[in-house]
Amino acid sequence: MKIIARNKKAYRDYDILEKVESGILLSGAEVKSLRAGKVNLMDSYAQCIRGEIFINHLHVSTYDQSGLYTPDPYRRRKLLLHKRQIEHLCSEVQRKQLTLIPLSIYFKNQWVKIELGLCRGRKKHDKRQKIAEKESNRRIAQLMKSRR
Repeated sequence: MKIIARNKKAYRDYDILEKVESGILLSGAEVKSLRAGKVNLMDSYAQCIRGEIFINHLHVSTYDQSGLYTPDPYRRRKLLLHKRQIEHLCSEVQRKQLTLIPLSIYFKNQWVKIELGLCRGRKKHDKRQKIAEKESNRRIAQLMKSRR
């Protein structure tokens, strides 16, 4: 498994309730661009439209040696999931007012996969509390290490 990109901002701004692996529908030039690592997951999200899940705002840069046809870097791309997974995710998003955020994009064998997270947004005070917890845990670990 070769990881191409991670969405570090998602781990900071959202509480991740569930993770799902999904395939993605891409053109040949987009796959070559992904192999070169020219992708950006920031500000991208997935959305349920008429019983299908699409990812929006996923920026895949154009491949340099592609011919006349160069797809739009920000175009909407279809995610490949089983019907039951789609129904489950769409119902959770509507019922609990959650968001589908791409967490990482990677190659699994020769296939491009996206790890989607079913997420709930964090408030500003939640982010501060999480940072304070990490700092206190780090201090405790340093004290334990220094006492040895």
